[in-house]
Amino acid sequence: MRPMSTRVTAGIKAKGSCGSRNVFFGVAPQKGLCVTAAGTVMHGKLEGGKRVVKGMRSFEEIPHTGRNGWLNLLKFWRENRFQQLHKHMERTFNTLGPIYREKLGTLSSVNIMLPSDVSELFKSEGLHPQRMTLQPWATHREIRNHSKGIFLKNGEEWRADRLQLNKEVMMSAAVKRFLPLLDEVAKDFCQMLQTRMEKEGRGEKGKCVLTIDPSPDLFRFALEASCHVLYGERIGLFSSSPSLESQKFIWAVERMLTTTPPLLYLPPRLLLRMGAPLWTQHATAWDHIFSHAEARIQRGYQRLSTSLDRASPAGTAGSQYTGVLGQLMEKGQLSLDLIKANITELMAGGVDTTAVPLQFALFELGRNPEVQESVRQQVRVSWAQAGGDPHKALQGAPLLKGTIKEVLRLYPVGITVQRYPVRDIVLQNYHIPAGTLVQACIYPMGRSEKVFEDPLRFDPSRWSREEGQRVEAAGFRSLAFGFGARQCVGRRIAESEMQLFLMHILLSFHLSVPSSEDLNTTVTLILQPETPPRITFSKL
Repeated sequence: MRPMSTRVTAGIKAKGSCGSRNVFFGVAPQKGLCVTAAGTVMHGKLEGGKRVVKGMRSFEEIPHTGRNGWLNLLKFWRENRFQQLHKHMERTFNTLGPIYREKLGTLSSVNIMLPSDVSELFKSEGLHPQRMTLQPWATHREIRNHSKGIFLKNGEEWRADRLQLNKEVMMSAAVKRFLPLLDEVAKDFCQMLQTRMEKEGRGEKGKCVLTIDPSPDLFRFALEASCHVLYGERIGLFSSSPSLESQKFIWAVERMLTTTPPLLYLPPRLLLRMGAPLWTQHATAWDHIFSHAEARIQRGYQRLSTSLDRASPAGTAGSQYTGVLGQLMEKGQLSLDLIKANITELMAGGVDTTAVPLQFALFELGRNPEVQESVRQQVRVSWAQAGGDPHKALQGAPLLKGTIKEVLRLYPVGITVQRYPVRDIVLQNYHIPAGTLVQACIYPMGRSEKVFEDPLRFDPSRWSREEGQRVEAAGFRSLAFGFGARQCVGRRIAESEMQLFLMHILLSFHLSVPSSEDLNTTVTLILQPETPPRITFSKL
């Protein structure tokens, strides 16, 4: 593997040395600057309360895509760049180098893509990390008088709520509680697919093959799995006629995601006063998401009340796990309004963000049969040794985790991770003032030869190999779920859900694809294929 020590900072040498004349991305270093490998200033003097480093470049000198944010925004709309934002970032890094500034409408950011710079950014995130607020979402909560969940909070209020949620969705004890629920849904999905294969497949009985666009089924799987973990109930989406209510929820999430990006660069309250159709669509989608969640939460509350009336032991309904909702209600550390807000955000963020990566995973395994077979062999051994325990099965199949990491390297759900540094920092020899929005652009990072060897090759084993190696800034090469205290709160649910799904698929079916051509991708709020890939399932 290519070592990361081909230094990825302009004018930055290894700790304890100065004056290198290495050049990166065509940018020569400046004389007189000496920093550590991580980019921390070692020498300099204070002027007016700020550290001034000889040779350090000013913020204004950072390469940029144009100084007029409104003209830039107009160009984005005219050239349809929102849908190809990931490609725009990749092209811009190739043109301007590993750091650039961009202003779109009211939003300004500094964009970076190298792990060493990302490492330096996260060192300066502070006790209460902040990422970019999705103002359209926040405005919807404010005008509808809904409480905000942790996704939209900052400061001590965010931290207090986050610590309570972590106990039910991030801690290892919580994961062990909800893994059997996800395992059950994954098994049922495979049974549903087998039944469909027997009815619609081609070939002799026992040797049928089925070629389909699996995306509608994957969305139903993700919603069924999320409801089972969050509410502790199944909603029957694998039946031949799934409920219209659930279909509307999936539609509402997709509409919410599609309408969010354009609204990020305009004042939402102005659009509200104007009655802009885009805002109306966005708000209506959120209203339906909240309505769906409210109905499920009310049912969960009624079940919990019944359980308590029967004096069941804490945390159980009989011997049943009551889901994240039940656990939060029983413990009573969050108000009911805050529980509703956070459960609704988890539901809204837990469908497309797992269903879409699973599309990419099935496609990549289908067009890489040797990879598919190596993962399957490991899964078979692990499953046999686990005795039906999903936790043990996942522990014994690291290639499953590597498959998910590899899928998210090439096709990250969110194409950036953002932070506002709490102190001035230096990135690529440029001064970044505290409070600046800095975006780690993980789509270009995942496909960069500067970061990954043979980056376009789908290779889940690369992650296992790295564990025994000291790769510079290795922890900042896989950022699909974010990092640190503010990483995705649903990470453990999503990782477990996707790994168990692939485990049972590989135990039951061989995957292939009618076309192995690269997929064209587009961005709503998340990265997804322009056209969902067709997958051929063959019974093993």
